[in-house]
Amino acid sequence: MNIAQSIGLEMGSPTRNAFGEALAELGEAFPSLVVVDGDVGNSTRTEWFGERFPERFFNVGIAESNMVGVAAGLASCGHIALTASFAAFLTCNAYDQIRMCVGFPHANVKLVGSHSGISIGQDGPSQMGIEDMALLSVVPEMVVLAPADAPSARTLTRRMLEHVGPVYMRTGRPKVPVVYPGGAEDLVIGRAASLRAGDDLTLIACGAMVAAALVAAARLAEQGIEARVLDMHTIKPIDRAAVVAAATETGGIVTAEEHLLDGGLGSAVARVVAREAPCRMGFVGLDDSFARSGDPMALMQRYGLTAEAIEAEALRVLGRA
Repeated sequence: MNIAQSIGLEMGSPTRNAFGEALAELGEAFPSLVVVDGDVGNSTRTEWFGERFPERFFNVGIAESNMVGVAAGLASCGHIALTASFAAFLTCNAYDQIRMCVGFPHANVKLVGSHSGISIGQDGPSQMGIEDMALLSVVPEMVVLAPADAPSARTLTRRMLEHVGPVYMRTGRPKVPVVYPGGAEDLVIGRAASLRAGDDLTLIACGAMVAAALVAAARLAEQGIEARVLDMHTIKPIDRAAVVAAATETGGIVTAEEHLLDGGLGSAVARVVAREAPCRMGFVGLDDSFARSGDPMALMQRYGLTAEAIEAEALRVLGRA
């Protein structure tokens, strides 16, 4: 039994798989949906849409900048255009096209970055998307999503297609614990999901770190500390009301993300806290460092992206370290 299972979290499928399944299913409900991929559909899982709707699937080859331009052109013709690649390739190689062809005209393009974070392991730093949320968050009016598990990835895929305007969603390759065993149909863009009540401090996490935050909260409870846990699946627009409530009602916040600390979830939360409800804060994420290639779990341990790291940061914020 792993540590997540010890608190009742069963292992689920990767968020990239859930996204691919949802996309293929939603093709019927969204007849104007077209998908553009950069020759990695077997990895992003967009190929499942292509198998069902070949006339609405376009593989432009390993040419991410052209891929985004094609998607923007299709959106200008009235389509919902979704384009996908590895998060590092999509957001870094095609950033100018995202900025000028998608962001500036407010094109109805959905960007999906697979293989986000360092948990892709042996593929190494060249393929680890660790700056994607920061890069896309600074594009005006871009929505940025980071689902925590398979059920939330399925729901946020639909919400992404329903939203009119540019959206970026990151997905991951490894299997992740299920934090929404009953389904995540209530998730709404821009509204955090409360997964655990608590008044002593708040753990705000996104993506794979949500399960780690729940484990950390269980560890803290054994020490008499009741931590609120929020799944901040929408990095932008961030749920300001939930952050302010966490700061004022619990007096301390720890954020956790599988992303660089600069420009990610922690930065977004800190901006709200500084402006509206100052409180003690702690941050768990990649601290100004690329990761090495290695076993995924070993990398998460090495770079402090664990429940233990969240627990330790919470104790520091509470003055009990």
